[in-house]
Amino acid sequence: MGDGGSSRDYGGRRQAAWAGARRAVGVPALVLGASFIGFGALVQQVGLSLWHALFSTATGWALPGQVALVELYSVGASLAVIAAAVALTNARLLPMAVTLMPVIRAPGIPRWQYYLVANWVAVTAWVAAMRDCPAMPAEQLLPYFAGMSCTLWAVTLVTTAIGFALAGRVPAIVTLGLVFINPIYFMLVVAADVRTRTRVLAALFGAACGPALYLLTPGWSLLLTGLIAGSLAFVTGRARIWQD
Repeated sequence: MGDGGSSRDYGGRRQAAWAGARRAVGVPALVLGASFIGFGALVQQVGLSLWHALFSTATGWALPGQVALVELYSVGASLAVIAAAVALTNARLLPMAVTLMPVIRAPGIPRWQYYLVANWVAVTAWVAAMRDCPAMPAEQLLPYFAGMSCTLWAVTLVTTAIGFALAGRVPAIVTLGLVFINPIYFMLVVAADVRTRTRVLAALFGAACGPALYLLTPGWSLLLTGLIAGSLAFVTGRARIWQD
């Protein structure tokens, strides 16, 4: 998943953290920032306060779950329903954390630091780390990811507040469009990095079964699509290796 075997040595842990922060500034920050501007405006439009918006971003930092929370609140859903919906929506972050931790693990670093950093695992930082970290020295992995993810987190806090302040000044369709920039960006980044047969198969299987599963069970479709498509791609890839 690295850069074709090229080395990324930033010279030390502190330098790696700054490199991660610089990696976040640019397209990732712009995409996430635009998405959270849309979220901030959405929060204001349903009658919640700026502090609700900032608390959601600071603690949850998972836009689909945050949008689900706000939308369900706006229609008067119960706390139990909201909690269940947010938990199911954000469950996709668990396999991301599970696959990322071995990539950024290094000897001699206390385990609690990984538990702490796992709270900042999100789509944009996960994709970048899975691409960049395998080519880096082990001692620089955790600082690099921490610098990148914390920078993105700070950007989303600021842009959530900006979106809240701008609510009502832009059409509602524009607000909703901003929210969907992030998943589109994620899809394009993954598509641009399909360097192995397994990833191509996972994308194809997901595209094939995703719409059908959504029609059958909207609430579970995302989890089931990932599980089925990923498993089929893994099994198919392993069968190919055995045949070779």
